[in-house]
Amino acid sequence: MSGEGFQRSAARAAAAMRNSLDVESRPQDTRVVVAMSGGVDSSVTAALLKAEGYDVVGVTLQLYDHGAATHRPGACCAGQDIHDARMVAAKIGIPHYVLDYESRFKQEVIDRFAESYVCGETPVPCVDCNQAIKFRDLLVTARELGAKVLATGHYVASRIGPDGRRALYRAREDDRDQSYFLFATTREQLEFLRFPLGDRTKAETRELARRFDLPVAEKADSQDICFVPSGRYTDVIERLMPGAAEPGDIVDLRGRVLGRHNGIIRFTVGQRRGLGIAAGEPLYVVRLDAGQRRVVVGPREALRTTRMQLREVNWIGDRSLDEALAADRLEVFVKVRSTRRPQPALVGRAGGDVAVELLVGEEGVAPGQACVFYDAPAGQARVLGGGVIKSVTSAVDPVEAHHPQRQAAAAVRG
Repeated sequence: MSGEGFQRSAARAAAAMRNSLDVESRPQDTRVVVAMSGGVDSSVTAALLKAEGYDVVGVTLQLYDHGAATHRPGACCAGQDIHDARMVAAKIGIPHYVLDYESRFKQEVIDRFAESYVCGETPVPCVDCNQAIKFRDLLVTARELGAKVLATGHYVASRIGPDGRRALYRAREDDRDQSYFLFATTREQLEFLRFPLGDRTKAETRELARRFDLPVAEKADSQDICFVPSGRYTDVIERLMPGAAEPGDIVDLRGRVLGRHNGIIRFTVGQRRGLGIAAGEPLYVVRLDAGQRRVVVGPREALRTTRMQLREVNWIGDRSLDEALAADRLEVFVKVRSTRRPQPALVGRAGGDVAVELLVGEEGVAPGQACVFYDAPAGQARVLGGGVIKSVTSAVDPVEAHHPQRQAAAAVRG
């Protein structure tokens, strides 16, 4: 047998020895730490793995304690949820530990969230939580507990790619896909992480919870910003950073003052209601100028973004990012909001930054949001990475935006 043939045979033999988590050992010899938030998804994940015979250990992170938030429907990782996770662990017969991560969570997620808003950005705290807390600190804890795998209840899939390394993919159910929040996951983390629900629907998960008779089977889903007890994020920002809501001017695209505001943290790009100014046409928040404390407004067409520059870029596609961009700009599909479908784009270099050109354009893109790369526009597309939006460029010239006749003429010329 040739050397190449032997390697193929060895690879097939190794694959045959792998369990359902792609680990080369029997389930009963494979310790799995499950991140249990107290919700139905992570609870079903733990129950499924226990039913398959794995050595399952449940770990719940105490991330904050905001009093009322501990019993608020849709909260997570607070008092009631810890209680629920403990009940599920007892029900399925696994050990359960609660780890106090409050100080880390405040430093890495809540403080960064507040600072980002004060800078005029629209942050995505779930990205920071997954990357800095769940997939970094908890992953280390899982290894210390002797685990070979850290499993979560995220709706995202991972599979071994052609190069033998694990790759990240969108979930089977498009409406439940959480890959947007996991773009910062590194190659090394992917090798240790597993997502058993990625190829299931939410309805299937609920049905499994009922079959396992879990006490959280009918529990409501958690919300994105779990640490905001009242639903008003400005309350959190003002408590952490007194004086953050400084007043300033509301101006149009040419800088004309139209009115006053009581803090840019109360505004987001794309907002139309609650501007407090009278105008002859509908106006939207187009940009937040934190340095000048200005809220810049304009017509809807001024919201359309065609180019953006990224920071904190993570690449998990084939080859390295430099190799992928060596010849020319890379054709990908991107999401700039978790609820929107991927759209075609070109990724390249602009100075020292990674730049993205949206071929169709997108409304309401703001610095601080995530821009996530995919290899296809639909289905279980592969996640290639992404970054945090650093700056955006509007598709509309500020002067043209105030002269519709010029816009029409420009369109005819184009």
